[in-house]
Amino acid sequence: QVQLVESGGGLVQPGGSLRLSCVVSRTTLSSYAWFRQAPGKEREFVAAIRWSSDSPWYGDAAKGRFTIARDNAKNTMYLQMNRLNPEDTAVYYCAASRVGERITNSMEYDYWGQGTQVTVSS
Repeated sequence: QVQLVESGGGLVQPGGSLRLSCVVSRTTLSSYAWFRQAPGKEREFVAAIRWSSDSPWYGDAAKGRFTIARDNAKNTMYLQMNRLNPEDTAVYYCAASRVGERITNSMEYDYWGQGTQVTVSS
């Protein structure tokens, strides 16, 4: 079993920044990712990273604005979000997958955190 615990969500003004954290109980799985889900919408892939190689990949909404990173010493994954806009408002989840490479489908992720709310509003 793998536990993932997100933190760092909150209210931020348009154009602002926020950093989400996800503490993971194991770092030996294949991929670790951030997804988000807005009310009435499907869960959307944001970004992911292979813990072993520290190699990231991004969804379209994140490219150029968000950065995923991991700190091996702290068993923590981060999502740095810049230039936020109201369309980024959602619950953000971290997830882990046992197998696969560069996967973006939520169905292929086996473990999930409880989510953290991000609201972008003036």
